[in-house]
Amino acid sequence: MRWQACHGRHDLPWQGTRDAYRIWLAEIMLQQTQVPTVIGYYQRFLTRFPDVLSLARADLDEVLRLWAGLGYYTRARNLHRAAGMVAADHGGSFPRSREALELLPGIGRSTAAAIAAFAFGGREAILDGNVKRVLSRHFAISGYPGDAQVSAKLWRRAESLLPARGIERYTQALMDLGATVCTRSDPGCASCPLRATCRARASGRQAAFPSPRARKPVRVRATAMLVLERAGEVLLEKRPPAGIWGGLWSLPEMPFDGDPGAYCAKRLGCEIAGVEQLARLRHAFTHFTLDIQAYRCAVSRVIPRAREAGSLWLGIDEALSAAIPAPVKRLLSQVAAASSPRATPL
Repeated sequence: MRWQACHGRHDLPWQGTRDAYRIWLAEIMLQQTQVPTVIGYYQRFLTRFPDVLSLARADLDEVLRLWAGLGYYTRARNLHRAAGMVAADHGGSFPRSREALELLPGIGRSTAAAIAAFAFGGREAILDGNVKRVLSRHFAISGYPGDAQVSAKLWRRAESLLPARGIERYTQALMDLGATVCTRSDPGCASCPLRATCRARASGRQAAFPSPRARKPVRVRATAMLVLERAGEVLLEKRPPAGIWGGLWSLPEMPFDGDPGAYCAKRLGCEIAGVEQLARLRHAFTHFTLDIQAYRCAVSRVIPRAREAGSLWLGIDEALSAAIPAPVKRLLSQVAAASSPRATPL
């Protein structure tokens, strides 16, 4: 705690507040995402949704639009659901106990503990990725932290170390230590306040803790996306609420080896005047990699028929500002750049 006062992080935008909403928002965004990436999203989100009631009243599409590019979109959907529950069931105020916080969508034990500690001074242990690494090394706890037995051992250790006072600074100190000193690779042991009692350092085996997850072969999936253009507009379709990019707007997809012209005529009611095959794009998810073959299709005619729900034509600039996945944004940005008139040299 003394180390944190002198050497910890003190200027993050979610620090120095007891506002449970701001702390909750930061904790959700920081799940599986690095601090530098989160800061801009966090500030834009607060500008649009300054409190939990404004978020609860918002349309999910707008929430997803502001979240677009941050990834792990289930977090955004749970964020919106949880805000609605806080508004409807708790009068717009977050519950104070860890147990009650855990009942909200998207909030697990460690996230609930962090909110309880920072917002309400609750004496609760956290166990995020940084803290798991610090405890695993300091006490030489072997095994992958995601395994049930190893996780239980880490939780017992974390709870046994809680100070009687100063829980907020202690919690922040553990986070800061893991993020800035006891890093995954090349830890700064010489400047660590726990170096004298660290068992991993004593044995020279810092890299052995914590044990990594057993690696599995990375699966590769393939799909084809269609950039249908008509009078300066592109066609977007809304994805199902569950699954990859759930609830976001995306480009129409067809089988990887499909024929764009035939597919557009049969499935989308569009006649195609020309097709350009774009460079293949690869996008990595946590558990698999997606290969995307995109086709730029000039639409000559839209066959009149009943309009399908969940599809719309948008100008390309408007489409780029919609709630779309990162690889779709890259594709549309490429198309927009290729369509822009080049400047005439002076």
